Amino acid sequence: MHTSTHVLVSAFRKRWLLGFVACAALFGFALYSQSAWGLKPCPLCIFQRIAFIALGLVFLLGGLFAPRSAGGRRAWGIVALIPALAGIGIASRHVWLTHLPPDQVPSCGPPLEFMMESNPLTDVIKMVLTGSGECAKVDWHFLGLSMPEWSLAWFLVLTGWALHAAFRRR
Repeated sequence: MHTSTHVLVSAFRKRWLLGFVACAALFGFALYSQSAWGLKPCPLCIFQRIAFIALGLVFLLGGLFAPRSAGGRRAWGIVALIPALAGIGIASRHVWLTHLPPDQVPSCGPPLEFMMESNPLTDVIKMVLTGSGECAKVDWHFLGLSMPEWSLAWFLVLTGWALHAAFRRR
């Protein structure tokens, strides 16, 4: 392998594996906040977790199979955009719900488990993405940002990280 190609593959691999570690840490924090602090995740929180897991898996696979060609690295960048943009969309919706005036917050829906048992998956996804009153409740802040705002910030950072690693020139 040519030395400059080896350096690019190594840099890509390190950046993508670091992206995986970040996603794993974020998911770990979500589980910790749920078990240690009793912060029960709303349906939009659960979907954000799924998006972080999916993005983490893309980072892991891209890091393990670090392609030698620029086209291969760019392809991984495009694949990473799918869960990253989904996460940005879900987190943006969640942030929007948390900033609604109380009289405009939608009413709370049934629990996610009930929806999964009684509706087709496509209907459940549609219902969850519209959000409900339970998704507008903010139980936690850190440095002035709520959990959904931190989620959105991390999705934006990780999207930029993936695009930088995949599309950067020598």
